[in-house]
Amino acid sequence: MTATPFPFDWNARYPTYRAPVFARNVVATSQPLAAQAGLRMLAAGGSAVDAAIAAAAALTIVEPVSNGLGSDAFAIVWDGKELHGLNASGTAPAAWDRAYFERRHGSEFPMRGWDSVTVPGAISAWDALHAKFGKLPFADLLAPAIELAERGFGVSGIVHQKWAAQVPLLASQPGFAQTFMPHGRAPAVGERFVFAEAARTLARIAKTRGRDFYEGETAQALVAHARDNGGSLSLADLAGYRPDWCGTISKDYRGFTLHEIPPNGQGIAALMALGILSNFDMGQYPPDSLQTRHIQIEAMKLAFADVYRHVADIRHMTEVTPAHLLDDAYLAQRARRISMDRATDFAHGMPPTGGTIYLTAADANGMMISFIQSNYMGFGSGVVVPQVGVSLQNRGYGFSLDPTHPNCVAPGKRPFQTIIPAFLMKDGAPQMSFGVMGGNMQPQGHMQTLTRMLDHHQNPQAACDAPRWKVQRGLKVDLESTMPADVVTGLRALGHDIEATQDAYMDFGSGQFIWRLTDDREDGYAAASDARRDGCAAGF
Repeated sequence: MTATPFPFDWNARYPTYRAPVFARNVVATSQPLAAQAGLRMLAAGGSAVDAAIAAAAALTIVEPVSNGLGSDAFAIVWDGKELHGLNASGTAPAAWDRAYFERRHGSEFPMRGWDSVTVPGAISAWDALHAKFGKLPFADLLAPAIELAERGFGVSGIVHQKWAAQVPLLASQPGFAQTFMPHGRAPAVGERFVFAEAARTLARIAKTRGRDFYEGETAQALVAHARDNGGSLSLADLAGYRPDWCGTISKDYRGFTLHEIPPNGQGIAALMALGILSNFDMGQYPPDSLQTRHIQIEAMKLAFADVYRHVADIRHMTEVTPAHLLDDAYLAQRARRISMDRATDFAHGMPPTGGTIYLTAADANGMMISFIQSNYMGFGSGVVVPQVGVSLQNRGYGFSLDPTHPNCVAPGKRPFQTIIPAFLMKDGAPQMSFGVMGGNMQPQGHMQTLTRMLDHHQNPQAACDAPRWKVQRGLKVDLESTMPADVVTGLRALGHDIEATQDAYMDFGSGQFIWRLTDDREDGYAAASDARRDGCAAGF
């Protein structure tokens, strides 16, 4: 018997309205050419994972501000029977410890340059996912990306804006201008950008199932460039890297179960915020009301206060574990700290102890994948190895130099990560693969969009399009310009410090959503794509 579809309001719409896409095979990404790359794999008989890898590879070319061949990645996959979580985030080079950074940089961790680069994990993620779930030959998956890099592509509008915003900040980083300023500037909208070096590297990656990046010609080029520019990445660091099939952590909410990747990622913040919201009847308030926004903001602040104090590489979370932070009684205690009359600057609690691309794909056989890949800030470290076309993330900036913090830098350790794929289950069956990219906006976006869907029955596209808020530090909250004026006034009256943050790269995130319509595979999916990027949902 086919399950009754969830009762969404399919007519709900906001100023950035896009129509949901209904299909049995679907890909949703932040750039249309990448979505097409994924669809090519599905049309050729590939799996949703094949489609995701092809789209991810294409995105390293067509959206280089947000990711590149030197990115990190995470994934959650429903294979038709069970859920799998993959952590392909980078580890610190063997040379990194507190003394290394204090000697070279004093008390501040570098935001850019080689000393912000951990071992990149994205290529290993492609290989690991394909080995477990792929149907087509690995080399076939990279063919669209190689074509785009060799022949060039017209730069899309939002990618151009974010590219141009980073040029003044990164022009002096090694290899950046040579690679990403071909005419002494960012490419204009519609201008063709050719990335021949990356095409050749992708071809080697395709031939060796990724090992070239960690042990071959590309690895040699990365290490030589690091050595010549003050970095410490070694061949041993690259050759020894392996991704981690880490499973997921989860929290129930309104009859559904949200799954996130365990720490070192910040997905636990979304779970904690939803656990706090479970103590409120959110359905009694309209979705765009002052009360709804205030409670959600306070819940998110409570979650972040704990996450920033306690979360790190899970192997180093010895005092406070994820289970402690997700304890129902603890979250109920935290919920009681929320006042309906005023904003609060929360300190962390102590529970009882005992720049990014996001994409999603689903196929007619029921496989679904939630995948995220990132250079972190715009163009990551800003470092590019020109002869191989590899731009490198700056995930090392996520480490702490505080020796008392579980996130303190150490050799082989994973830093605190912002990128988080998400997956929603219902009664043990897959419901939605989704994510909202954009720094610390990600768990906030997960919570805001989910509550719109589950508490207020807004359809995925409407939930994606609706105005967003973003908590900063203390009482500071940034509001999207489309936020209703009465809500802005009301939040100020409650003591929220409303500020207009100038953040040309992260802004209010960008989401992609695939919702399974019923338990009958023939009914397919409803897909949504965020208008805050150039992307689209596409299917057949």
